[in-house]
Amino acid sequence: MADFVQKTTVKTAVRELASPIADVAAFNTIVQSVIADNPFACVAYESAGVNHAPVEKTKENYVAKIVYQDDDAKTVGSDSLKFNTIAGFNAGPTALLADTAFIATHGGTAVRDSENETFSTTLKCRDPNGEIYMVTFGRKSVSLTSYSDDAIRTRIETWADTVTALA
Repeated sequence: MADFVQKTTVKTAVRELASPIADVAAFNTIVQSVIADNPFACVAYESAGVNHAPVEKTKENYVAKIVYQDDDAKTVGSDSLKFNTIAGFNAGPTALLADTAFIATHGGTAVRDSENETFSTTLKCRDPNGEIYMVTFGRKSVSLTSYSDDAIRTRIETWADTVTALA
């Protein structure tokens, strides 16, 4: 019988943040700076006849949290609202908090639970060496996946060290 022979070494690295990114605006500033400034020195490429930018956003996920509290500030209900855009993340909870009939069904006062909200964005990058890898920014961590060249991790780590929110 033939054996499987390893052809590549694909790695994953995660940086857990000392404290969560403050809010979605600060989060978006970090993500947009990577797209605009390309600090990882990614390169444009063509695949299957499609041109790709050096850094592309491939996935976004924003979860707003609402808790319903009784007169003693005890939680009597909760909602999680998932959006794939920041605009939805900002508008959705506002609309829900204005819906007094819906809020009444929970029997409490609706309060936005900003501390427990989550957001993540995945960026796809092509290294000059030809590797395509992903960088996922979350509120509490940054993940680097699908890379094999340690110089990629070093480059991203060096950049992240310069971003206060990513400490």
